[in-house]
Amino acid sequence: MARIAEIIKYEGDNSTFIWKHPSEDFNSLTQLIVHESQEAIFFMNGQALDLFGPGRYTLETQNIPILRKVINIPTNGKTPFHCEIYFINKTEQMAIKWGTDSQVQYVEPTYKFPISIGASGEMALSVNDSRKLLVKLVGTERVLERAQLVTFFRAFLMTRVKTYIAQEMKSSAINIFEIDENLEAFSGALKARLIEDFADYGVALERFFVTNVVKPDGDRQYEKFKELHFRQYADIAEAKLRQQTDIIYAQTEAQKVVIDSQAQATKRAQEGYTYAQERGFDVAEKVAQNEAVGQFTNMGVGLGTMAGVGGAVGGVIGGAVNNAMNSVTEAPAPAPAAPADDMAIFKAKVEKLTVMKEAGLISEEEFNTTKAKLLSDIL
Repeated sequence: MARIAEIIKYEGDNSTFIWKHPSEDFNSLTQLIVHESQEAIFFMNGQALDLFGPGRYTLETQNIPILRKVINIPTNGKTPFHCEIYFINKTEQMAIKWGTDSQVQYVEPTYKFPISIGASGEMALSVNDSRKLLVKLVGTERVLERAQLVTFFRAFLMTRVKTYIAQEMKSSAINIFEIDENLEAFSGALKARLIEDFADYGVALERFFVTNVVKPDGDRQYEKFKELHFRQYADIAEAKLRQQTDIIYAQTEAQKVVIDSQAQATKRAQEGYTYAQERGFDVAEKVAQNEAVGQFTNMGVGLGTMAGVGGAVGGVIGGAVNNAMNSVTEAPAPAPAAPADDMAIFKAKVEKLTVMKEAGLISEEEFNTTKAKLLSDIL
């Protein structure tokens, strides 16, 4: 018994973009079921009439079950009212591989040398305009699978993508030695250029990724510029490291001085004298050890001046001077200095007077008085 109406639907695999239902020339009242993520196009007499989204529909054709045999007699039992259904899968087809079939040649924008590279990656496609895709690519084919679609697009994709790679590398001034860290932006720029090319065929380029850029490793010119590029960063890093090391060393030395100063100040506080008294002690002790007491007497410096340094330090200086005086009194008197040496002796004594004045052992007035007396002795 002939079927009066049919149920037309598609529940095939998800890798198929377009699938033509095997039932043709079906009768009126045939039920069409379209699933989510699908669309269906109803062809009548060779024309794409209606586009159906998800849902159930009753199709109206000129094929009437009761009258078919009578109507089809002139056409040898075949209906002149041809009708068919195409299902279009609207899901996003991911992980579609792509790659350049030859190297892309261009002039590297940073260092201005010719270079050849290759590129590969993945993309995701979906049907954007079912009618346009069906008319432009499928025609009367019964099925369009993902592999077929990639084959259709291969030639045009390779032509476009190689041109766009060279243009984008130049316009964005992307350094070939820094391309890997810019792959995301590079991929986005290429996708923006390719969207219109796919849209002409009713296909949406959902995603486009450049996952690998093949560089001419081993090429003499490429390796020379590669070393130059990374050397400049190494030199900068080395200079920064040296600068940081010098700063740390200077800070360490400064901290040492602070710690030593604090220790010396604590020591003086415990022993009961100041820094000025300590310096005066050092100067006076040196003078007392290396010069005769007679010279102190000639300069007008008495024991009272030494004792004026203060406290225990004054006592030490006074003792040193007393010892020096005792040794002088026991020793024979020195021979008078030759006139030629008077100026040298005067200069030396004035220098010692200056040291003692700066150390705080004698006042400015004492310095001037003693200096005047020394000058009168040699005149």
